[in-house]
Amino acid sequence: MPTTTGTKEHAHKLIERLAPNQVAAVVGLIEAMLDPVSSAIAQAPVDDETVTPEEEKALAEAREWLKEHQPIPHEQVLAELGITQEEIDRYRNPA
Repeated sequence: MPTTTGTKEHAHKLIERLAPNQVAAVVGLIEAMLDPVSSAIAQAPVDDETVTPEEEKALAEAREWLKEHQPIPHEQVLAELGITQEEIDRYRNPA
């Protein structure tokens, strides 16, 4: 079985052989793996709750609405509510 040091050295050697765009993809993957939020999402249990008839009806109505209308951008919804993304971020992650 390879040691941790040996495995890391092997990873470094493989990265050195990649094209620049491949390195960027690998870096993104590693960053996602190290991000606690991404890790929590990846390890979260599957949502196995059944959809209620009311929820299914609301989803069907939303899908029908989208056939005739453009989706409303997130920024527009926030503007109409009088809040900013920064305010939401501060609320989620107070200093």
